[in-house]
Amino acid sequence: MAKGSIIAGVLAPHPPHLVYGENPERNEPKSECGWEILRWGYERCRKNVLAKKPDVLIVHSPHWMTTIGHHVLGLPKFSGISVDPIFPNLFRYRYDLNVDVDLSLAIHEELKARGMLTKVMRNPDFRIDYGTITTLHLMNPDWDIPMVSISSNNSPYYFSNEVGMAEMKKLGEATRAAIEASGKRAVLLASNSLSHRHFVTEPEIPEDMSFEHVYHHGQYLWDMQVLNLMKTGQCAQLLDILPEFIEMTCAEVKAGALTWMLHAMGVPDYPADVHAYGTVIGTGNAVVEWDHENRGGVR
Repeated sequence: MAKGSIIAGVLAPHPPHLVYGENPERNEPKSECGWEILRWGYERCRKNVLAKKPDVLIVHSPHWMTTIGHHVLGLPKFSGISVDPIFPNLFRYRYDLNVDVDLSLAIHEELKARGMLTKVMRNPDFRIDYGTITTLHLMNPDWDIPMVSISSNNSPYYFSNEVGMAEMKKLGEATRAAIEASGKRAVLLASNSLSHRHFVTEPEIPEDMSFEHVYHHGQYLWDMQVLNLMKTGQCAQLLDILPEFIEMTCAEVKAGALTWMLHAMGVPDYPADVHAYGTVIGTGNAVVEWDHENRGGVR
C-alpha cells in the first residue's frame, strides 16, 4: 500500500453566518446576502482543495469539547439537525455525513500507542457540533467525501496555552502517523477563527453589512501580524507568538486546531495562500490554505 499523505491544510473558520448567507437547502433560515468576502474566499479555497481529489477531510473543532482526552467518531454515519446555540435564528442545518471509521480508529490507536488519553464516540444519537458541520459544508457542500472529526481537548483552558499547545503538537504528530499508515490523501481543516472578541448584540437584519466591522483596531493588527507570518512561511515563529496572540485577542485558536494542523504538517516553512480575511460580529476570520502536496509551489 502506498504511503498516505496530508495534501493540504486549511484554516477554515466556522461562523454559522457564512452558511446562512449562502442559503443552502439544508439550512432552514434564509438570508438576503452577507459576508461575501469570506464566502467567496471559501469558494476559491474549495476549488483548489477539491481538485486534489482527497480521500478524507479531517476536522478539529473547538465546539466538540472534551475534558478528558481526544475523542473520535466511531460509526460510519451520523445524521440530525445541528443548531447553533447562540444563533439558532441563523443556523438550523440538516446533516447526513459519512465517517472514515478506519482512519478514525487508526488515529485513536496511534494516540493510545503514544500514551495519550482517547475515546471513540459510538453513540448513534450523538449530535455533531455546529463548528464541524459549518466547516465541512463550506469546504465540501456536496458532502461526498468521508470525514474524520477530532474533539477539542480542554487542556489549554484547564492548564495554560503552553500546555495545550504541547498536547496539540502530540495530537498532530499522531494524526500524521495514522494518515501515512492509511495510504490515504487527507486534507486537514482547522475550524478556528483568529481574534475572537465579538459584539454581544446583532442588528435587526443580521446580514446588514453596514453593522459589520472588526471589534477594535488592536485586534485587527494582531490578526494581520499572524496572517503575515502565514503568508511568508514563518509558521515556527507563528507558533512562538501564539500564546500572546491568544491572550491579547481571546483568539479561538486557543482551542488547539491550528496548532494541531501545523504540527501534523511538520510546521510548514513555505507560504500559505490567504484567500480571504473578514469579520463576523467583530471576530477576525481568515480562510488560509497550505498546499502541502506541492509545498506552496506551482499547482
